[in-house]
Amino acid sequence: MTQDTSVYVSPLVERNASRQMAELFGADTKFRTWRRLWLELAKAQKKLGLKIADAQIYQMAAHLEDIDYKKAAAYEKKFRHDVMAHVHTFAEAAPKAAPIIHLGATSCYVGDNADLIIMRKGMEILAGKLACLIDRLARFARQYRALPTLGFTHFQPAQLTTVGKRAALWCYDFVLDLEELSRRIETLPFRGVKGTTGTQASFLSLFNGNHSKVRRLDTMVARAFGFSHLCAVTGQTYPRKIDKMTIDVLASIAQSAHKMCNDIRLLANLKEIEEPFEKSQIGSSAMAYKRNPMRCERATGLARLVLSLAANPAMTAAQQWLERTLDDSSNRRVAIAEAFLATDGILEILINVSSGLVVYPKAIASHVAAELPFMATENILMAAVKAGGSRQDLHERIRIHSCAAAAQVKQQGRENDLIERLKKDPAFKKVNFSKVLNPKDYIGRAPQQVDEFIAEIVAPVRRRYRKELTHKAELKV
Repeated sequence: MTQDTSVYVSPLVERNASRQMAELFGADTKFRTWRRLWLELAKAQKKLGLKIADAQIYQMAAHLEDIDYKKAAAYEKKFRHDVMAHVHTFAEAAPKAAPIIHLGATSCYVGDNADLIIMRKGMEILAGKLACLIDRLARFARQYRALPTLGFTHFQPAQLTTVGKRAALWCYDFVLDLEELSRRIETLPFRGVKGTTGTQASFLSLFNGNHSKVRRLDTMVARAFGFSHLCAVTGQTYPRKIDKMTIDVLASIAQSAHKMCNDIRLLANLKEIEEPFEKSQIGSSAMAYKRNPMRCERATGLARLVLSLAANPAMTAAQQWLERTLDDSSNRRVAIAEAFLATDGILEILINVSSGLVVYPKAIASHVAAELPFMATENILMAAVKAGGSRQDLHERIRIHSCAAAAQVKQQGRENDLIERLKKDPAFKKVNFSKVLNPKDYIGRAPQQVDEFIAEIVAPVRRRYRKELTHKAELKV
């Protein structure tokens, strides 16, 4: 089918999210899940003693996927109610079951429970991709565990670190995100079978006042969908705080992505590290020499979208009146799906980027060499004192020489000549400058920290998500 180019198509689907995530939030998944919910409700009701025939169950089970969307659209236009439109559409497909479809249920039985099922699956997809990203970053960190590079605080040169250690910082942020995401997956509750205002009155009536059966019905349906937790109490909807808590985890992933991508963009400007750049890729329509970090820029933009979307569930949760109000629906249809689609797109981009990061060791070494003389001054001072000099006198001499060298760099655009100045000063004639200017003497335990991080933190992630580590990023544009 040719795409209708006259109407808006979400760039989240067209350009960013994987097909797997786009399908998860598509109509087929949603409405087939509704039908499964109606089926499992009927099956549980039958087991608990309601007069539901096997033929009714079989007919429902045979029509979980053959949804007539045109018919559903016609019913919705007539009823102005999407759930009742699909109740009638399902009833026409399974006429024997028509009398018992949606028996005792409210719209939120299918709407809310389906949302929770879909969100849980979405989080599982994201967890696998997070694990893949963690693996890629850990590989990169391991490869460059001992390559000295300038550390930056306030984006000003600071003590040295290593390229691998910096990647481990990015990686650890995502490890923390994965831990939070895993907790949310494990503890996400099912709304369950709660009735119109959460009192289960309709089901209590169906089971002739048998509270035990009503409670068992709730648990049976939850278990049918693999949920071990149920909302303890609800109004008509599950607590909308659950949406807020879920999207907060996605926003946390977005924060980590934004930080990592900003770092790579800064490093690209320094010509130290770049994202992958394909042979025929064009960086600018005007400036042919440009190598713009477009992948990281796109991920950063998507991250800001997710961060902004996280505010929506908070406002919706705060706005709910008493047992429910419907002003949540139109908002949630957009905010929740787009948060998942955007986060999925971010991870697809970052897996691609982290799998092909390009490092320029000579450019890194050049920057280290330009700043190392200043960083080495404390070691030079100690060496000169050990050779018999006065600490205070030597400190003053280093200060004067450092200021002069800095002026050369900043005012004259010349190279840092601090070491040459110190070598010419008789007070430092006994200092072995080649020994105190080895960059690897200034990286501390960075290589060992990378090794320990991979062994203690990354390895368990790799074991748990072994299958997901082979994921190949789906970079659409």
